[in-house]
Amino acid sequence: MKFNYVLCLICLLATTISAVAKEITLVTMTGTREYCIPCEGGVAPLSAKETADFMEGFPEWTLIKQVPQKIERTFNFKNFVEAMNFVNSVAEVAEKEGHHPDIYIFYNKVTLQLYTHAINGLSANDFIIAGLIDDIIFEKLIKGTKLTSSK
Repeated sequence: MKFNYVLCLICLLATTISAVAKEITLVTMTGTREYCIPCEGGVAPLSAKETADFMEGFPEWTLIKQVPQKIERTFNFKNFVEAMNFVNSVAEVAEKEGHHPDIYIFYNKVTLQLYTHAINGLSANDFIIAGLIDDIIFEKLIKGTKLTSSK
């Protein structure tokens, strides 16, 4: 799971010459971490090929093929408290990165949707946050939190 965003960034290096790719620091095999860049619009959403390349690194996430395109993942927890602890962890990361998912909470189930509102579609930032969220799940699993992910 921790390698999801590294894999997608390698795909990005190989396939993307867009304005978004030029402005971000890519994760390398040496462990350099990628950060979200502010997006105020003026750039195109990821192309279908770029999106497909990114999605290969995120098998637990589902591509929602509507306008705007989004990626989504649903998590099931043991109870409401664990679900809210996860949401708070996601909120902390999202606030630090300046890129926020849409969050839907249903007692012990949390659904996250990511897309870049300013461009009404997907950007590299969405996959950066997805990778960071996957890291949160990885850490929770190590600590023994019981959860399942439904695709």
